[in-house]
Amino acid sequence: MPTGLLILADMWMPSADDLAAIGPLWGFVGTLVAILVAALAVGRNWRVTGMLAALGAAVTGWMALRTVMSPPTNWAGLSPNNSPMFVADQFSAFFVLLVSVFMLLVIGMWWMGQNAGLPERLSRKGDSVEFFILLIGSAFGMSMMVSTTNLLMIVLAVEMASLPSYAITAFRKQHAKAAEAGLKYVLFGAVTSAIMIYGASLLYGHYHTLDLAEIGRTIRIEGAPTLLMGVSLFAFMVGVAFKVSAVPFHFWCPDVFEGAAIEVTTWLSVASKAAGLGLMLRIISVLTFKIASPETLNTLATAIAVMAALTCTVGNLSAFRQTNMKRLLAFSSIAHAGYMLMAVAIVWMNNGSPTEGVAHPAFSAIVGYISVYLVMNLGAFLVVAMVYWATGSESIDAMNGLMRRSPLLAVMMVVFLFSLVGLPPMGGFMAKLYLLYALWDATWYSLVIVAVFNTLISLYYYARVARAMVFSDDGQPAIRVPMVGQALATVCALVVLYTGTVGAGTLKAFSDDRAKDLYAVVKPGIAVHTAAESARPDSVNENGTLWNGQNSTTVPNNDGWHIGLAARKVDSDRNKNGE
Repeated sequence: MPTGLLILADMWMPSADDLAAIGPLWGFVGTLVAILVAALAVGRNWRVTGMLAALGAAVTGWMALRTVMSPPTNWAGLSPNNSPMFVADQFSAFFVLLVSVFMLLVIGMWWMGQNAGLPERLSRKGDSVEFFILLIGSAFGMSMMVSTTNLLMIVLAVEMASLPSYAITAFRKQHAKAAEAGLKYVLFGAVTSAIMIYGASLLYGHYHTLDLAEIGRTIRIEGAPTLLMGVSLFAFMVGVAFKVSAVPFHFWCPDVFEGAAIEVTTWLSVASKAAGLGLMLRIISVLTFKIASPETLNTLATAIAVMAALTCTVGNLSAFRQTNMKRLLAFSSIAHAGYMLMAVAIVWMNNGSPTEGVAHPAFSAIVGYISVYLVMNLGAFLVVAMVYWATGSESIDAMNGLMRRSPLLAVMMVVFLFSLVGLPPMGGFMAKLYLLYALWDATWYSLVIVAVFNTLISLYYYARVARAMVFSDDGQPAIRVPMVGQALATVCALVVLYTGTVGAGTLKAFSDDRAKDLYAVVKPGIAVHTAAESARPDSVNENGTLWNGQNSTTVPNNDGWHIGLAARKVDSDRNKNGE
């Protein structure tokens, strides 16, 4: 047989089931290909490009929704050995759904902006292909971030999310602030990426594996933390903290938000932070499973708790002096990232006896918070965008007298602002209440006090905007806003009110369902085959869990929680055995 055919015969290829398990990610890939092919076929038509991008986001969201609505699974695989490259569970499917839906809404904002008639918008219609390639590329990277526990794939995913974000930030090529924002974003990102890669290389060099699950098991065996482990983990987490805008890696955020186009700012305010938080939850939960050393856990918990407290405090205090609405909302997003980071501090702390089918409190709190934050933050940015399209100004002064100039927009904005504060009966109140309950249940009373204190001081700068809209009427003329924009803002406001009142229970149930049977929180035990799998030989790992290419059930015991190895593949073992 020719050498080339022998090489092909020995080459590992993923199975169809593996490729289907990460189906939503292929939706983004297909959208990228469709936009490029359409550009070659019909030229640079911004309407065609926008419609294809919206259709791709809708299809990807539908694929993720099917996974969300299906029975919980914790698949891991797409690798020739027992170290999975990708993982898929309810949590990853939720984040892909969130990114897809949010991208669809951001595309709607972009479409309305093209019809606003501003000169800068007219000059950028010819660049729609490049814009959507970059936007969808960043969405693909963000989806990968929450769908892997492999060091190499994490680095690639972060870079895939970051590099397009740098470009779309500076997409207003003739705008000085956009160029400055893009440069600052690139410089901060390059430094944090270098530190992150250095940390990943230290982890790989010390533990001789790219799999975070294997690293976690080795940490458990070694016992007490070492200096090298601490340095490598800190360096590795720097890149993730940069995506979240956690203090002290937040300096890029206000300048980038001010300089970028309003739809880009909206995109980064939610999607980037959601992906970073999802990845941080993955990393911490995988590395700390079954670690019995209180010293190790307390050190990690304290470090994250301090970062969370500093992030929300610095974000809220820095927002006091802002006069630009996008900068104010930028510091607001930093503060909300701090609130959500508090849940990461309790990711391995579970009171009671957790079992399969029970929601993980930290993951549930993050899902609920980010779901409401998406809606209220989108609504706030949408109102700011419509005022900007009508007046050409992004300052707080442009909001003066909005209650007279556009009453519906003013009422919607008040709803979004008070929801961002966390006041009842808004959805932001229930999301923060669930977070505070999780912190209280984990006995993190200090973080509860910090969160409540920051909620109180944040009321000042949010109320300042409401005051400008209602009481600071300086005689500016009434504004005309798109009907579609008003309708979307109204829907967002109704969702915020619904989740804060009669829909509060639905929000909690939805969050809990997304936090069950996660890849990183599965009870150990002996996996048993379903009837269809009983005829296939597989191997058993050192924990007594059967490894196979499909989802398995486990016979629980009382040994705590560990990584969900029941879904890992054994293709290499089968090849060695000649199967």
